[in-house]
This record gives sequence, C-alpha cells and structure tokens, in this order.
Amino acid sequence: MAPAEPTAPEAVLACGEIRTRLLPTRQALDIRSAAQFLALRADERVLLSERPGLYARSPETLTGVDCPLPSANGSRVRAVGTVAARAALTEGRVLQTSAYFRLPPTGPDQRRPWGHYLVRPGTVEPFGRARPEAVAEGVLGGGRHGDLDVGLIADQLLTRLLRHPLLDQRPPLRSRPTRLRWAALPAAPGQGPALERFTLAEDELRTVRLRVPPGTPADRIAGLCDDLALHDWLLTTVVHLLDGVRLGTPQPPARPGADDRPAVVLALRPAVDHLLHLWMPRARVAAELAPLWQTLEESPGFTRQWQALVQRIRDQLTLHAIPALYREVEPAP
Repeated sequence: MAPAEPTAPEAVLACGEIRTRLLPTRQALDIRSAAQFLALRADERVLLSERPGLYARSPETLTGVDCPLPSANGSRVRAVGTVAARAALTEGRVLQTSAYFRLPPTGPDQRRPWGHYLVRPGTVEPFGRARPEAVAEGVLGGGRHGDLDVGLIADQLLTRLLRHPLLDQRPPLRSRPTRLRWAALPAAPGQGPALERFTLAEDELRTVRLRVPPGTPADRIAGLCDDLALHDWLLTTVVHLLDGVRLGTPQPPARPGADDRPAVVLALRPAVDHLLHLWMPRARVAAELAPLWQTLEESPGFTRQWQALVQRIRDQLTLHAIPALYREVEPAP
C-alpha cells in the first residue's frame, strides 16, 4: 500500500501581492500567442478560457525562501518554504503577475530538508509559533529589509515576461502599473467572508485585508484578489485617461496633414478599443468568495463609478462626432 501524500497543516493566514499593467504590444495576443507567452513550465499547460472572455493563466512556479516574516510587532520569526507565483492575461491585453503563500499556525523548531517543503507548494512554515495578526499587518505595511517580500517575486516574474519576443513594446495607450497587497485571515465560526479594509496608498499601491472561511485554498483567495486588482486597474487607467484629456470644444489638427479627427476623439478611442469591454467582476471568482464583491459595489461603488466613466466617454465621443457629421453633409458653397 502506497504511503499517503504529506499534507500541510491548515493555514491561519494567506498573503500575496499582484502586479497589473497593460501588455506592451500594439495588437492584443490571440489565444495561441497567449499560451506561448505564458508557458512558464514545460511540464504543465497554460489554462485557457474563451468564456465569458479570453483568459489565459500560467502554471505556478515555486520560489524557495528562508528569511524572517514581516511583522507589525517587531518580532523576528524565521520561516522556510516556497512562494507560489503565476501570471494571467485578460483578453490578450492586461497582464498580471501574482505571488502568494499560506502560513500554518506553527512549524518545526529546526529547518527540514527541502524535500519537506517542496511537497507543500505555496506554504511557508515558521520556526515555532507565528502571530497571524502581526504578520498580516507586517505584509500589508511592506515589511523591513530582509523580510519575506512576495512583491519582489511578482516583480521578477513580470520582468521575465516583459522580455518575451512576442512583445513589440508599443502599447496602444499610456497607462500606469498598479500593485495590490493582500492578507486573508480566517473568519469566525459561522460567519461568511468579509472585506475588512481596502485602501489606496501612494505610488499606485492598494492594500486589502480579508476574512475568509477557514480552510479556503490560498489559490482561490489569490484568484479573488487578481479579479479585484484587474478591475481597480481598469478604473484607475480610465480615470487617468480622462484627467489627461482637455474636454470641451473640438480642437483643430496640431499641424497640416495630421489626423483631422478632434484631439479628444484620438485620446479616448484607445479606451473604447482596448478597455471598456473588459469589465466583468466576479467572472472567475470562487462562489464562496463572490459575496466580497458586494461590499465593493456598495462602497466605494466600483461598478457605479465605471458606468459613469463609460457614459462620460460615450458622451464626449458623441459630442465631437456631431460637428463632423454636419461638415460631411453640408453642401459646398
């Protein structure tokens, strides 16, 4: 009889960090190119989906770590294990890299052989006992130099992908990348998932603190946070796009022979072509975590803000299209 596979103890904390940015290429990648782009491992296939929209996710890669855990109370608890990382591409246009780990309440008193940690992917074990609340706040706060930094692992994966030969480094519009840090603690018995805190910090950084049902797999929590990061990036990008456009009276071409469409139309057209159809909250969120989106819809009201931005773009395009139509039908003198 074959021995049972080792299992990691139930986690009391899951943490991660996500990078979201526009893919630097003029044309969106089709499904075949997306599979080639995200083929991080030869032994596992890229996950592909065409409904409700084109979505591709790489297999997970593991990074071994042996360092102190971030902690808000100043304690230095050493931990050893592996951090899981993966990348996702939405509609061949928006790239995300994500790194995360789960933390059990206690670990061994001494370091074990790497084989022990490799059969527990995405699990980081403390030496002795760790304080989940302090570690969660330490992760959200960024930690100290030398502490476990999952954002650095997500950055390394992003850098690797941005060097891919499929990318021509010619994005169709200007945008800023965003970062989202998250920490999820177990909810009290009998209580459902809860979004305790969502903050917008400096340098395009967001932090999220969650409560999830005990035993929720870390990859499902990471999937929820990927979805949140994607839609937060969409909102941020469209807001910045509108802020950079001078709305009002249509402007003439900058120089003779230039595109004679109004400057507002030229500025807003990329959002219509590449971004507006990507808004699909909860499309790939586990059912037990989907209620967390309801909190975001109530405050700050993600979808209400998005609909207002989309309507504003459509109004501006209509406003600037009407004079052009009149010019086309006006008889020559």
